[in-house]
Amino acid sequence: MSDAAAPGLWARKRSDARVEITDTALRLFAERGFDATTIDHIVAEVGISRRSFFRYFGTKEDIVFGDLAAVGLALADALEAQPLSVLPWDALRAAFLTLRPDQKSAARDLEVQLLLRTSASLRARHMEKHQQWLVLLVPNVARRLLSARSPESNATLAPDAATHAAAHALVSAMLACLDSAFTIWAERGGDGDLVELYDAAVEAVRG
Repeated sequence: MSDAAAPGLWARKRSDARVEITDTALRLFAERGFDATTIDHIVAEVGISRRSFFRYFGTKEDIVFGDLAAVGLALADALEAQPLSVLPWDALRAAFLTLRPDQKSAARDLEVQLLLRTSASLRARHMEKHQQWLVLLVPNVARRLLSARSPESNATLAPDAATHAAAHALVSAMLACLDSAFTIWAERGGDGDLVELYDAAVEAVRG
């Protein structure tokens, strides 16, 4: 094997291991419940050591939610890619659409939503995700609000406290609409269009 091929092979093996751990853990969570399933249960089922497990995941919650930091950064990049002239509601919608699941990930999202109903620790981790995303998204939205009020400023002025508060409230509302869409979608067994549900939630909030 050439040195050039080795890193690619290692990456594939690592990816395969993450998938196997994730699939096994989600099956156990569905059978036993998230809180009743321990890391020892997971590693025994997969046939690896605890040390190996922690090479891939820091906590059980990370198995369910994946790399939230990476998702948050991708969402922030998608928001930054929207021209500053695009109003916050529309810019955030466009950014959120980049997270729209495909058929395979939609099935996984449904599993996650069902697990959220059964575990307080998962719900707490979900709220932590919101806080991380708020930190990433609020500065951009604050600049958009300032630019909408003062186009001539070219977004060079620093947003004041009131603008930051408005941006925080707006992003919080958008995240709540996203949660509402996923909740109703999960209650209906994954039936329905997530974007339509999200838009309905946003329309209710803005109305």
